[in-house]
Amino acid sequence: MLKRMLSSVLALAIAGLPLFARDDKKEAERLENCGMILKEILDIPDDIPQDLLDKSKCIIVYPSVLKAAFVFGGSYGRGAMSCRTGEHNTGPWSAPTMMALEGGSVGFQIGGQATDFVLLVMNARGAHAVLKSKVKLGADASAAAGPKGRDASAETDVTMRAEILTYSRARGLFAGISLAGSSVRPDNDANARVYGKTVEPEAIIFRGAVAVPPPAQKLVALLNQKSPKTR
Repeated sequence: MLKRMLSSVLALAIAGLPLFARDDKKEAERLENCGMILKEILDIPDDIPQDLLDKSKCIIVYPSVLKAAFVFGGSYGRGAMSCRTGEHNTGPWSAPTMMALEGGSVGFQIGGQATDFVLLVMNARGAHAVLKSKVKLGADASAAAGPKGRDASAETDVTMRAEILTYSRARGLFAGISLAGSSVRPDNDANARVYGKTVEPEAIIFRGAVAVPPPAQKLVALLNQKSPKTR
């Protein structure tokens, strides 16, 4: 009887291994996609204004969010967030914490195409808020569609008031877009898979509790290259 029970437990354990392996691979691909998407966006002529990027404290990238899911609500976006390190957020970019994008409204849905989102977190208050719990854009944190173009000024009312500026890219078109009504939050389960242990998002971002994982090295290196210091 004992032998049979041990055999059953072993079989279940073996059967579970591929699932965990697939989950780990999914998170690695997500981090790699974040780096790839951000590079493509920052390399196009009419992209995020450099002065806004330089003034931002953190950046969140959500690759290939399926907008059709906005009709039904629920969970539909997964990405990663990196912030500037140091006491005043003026240092190199941090290892990423995995993030989720949820909620939304029927009015936001545009067909069923996949869309990439980039969110700039413009101050420390916004950064700490999204790392602690679920934050509803436009309610718990002020948010606005970000201006685009190399020469766009950061000294406008909308950019000076907003804690989070939001951008999207779909079918090759890049634009500022409102995500009011959507929520962002840390994806703690994904963090545990990426780093092999439970680690708090704020410890990842602000206390350097973990090293940059290999799949995220291109993302962090790109940020350090494109915007090495905050203004």
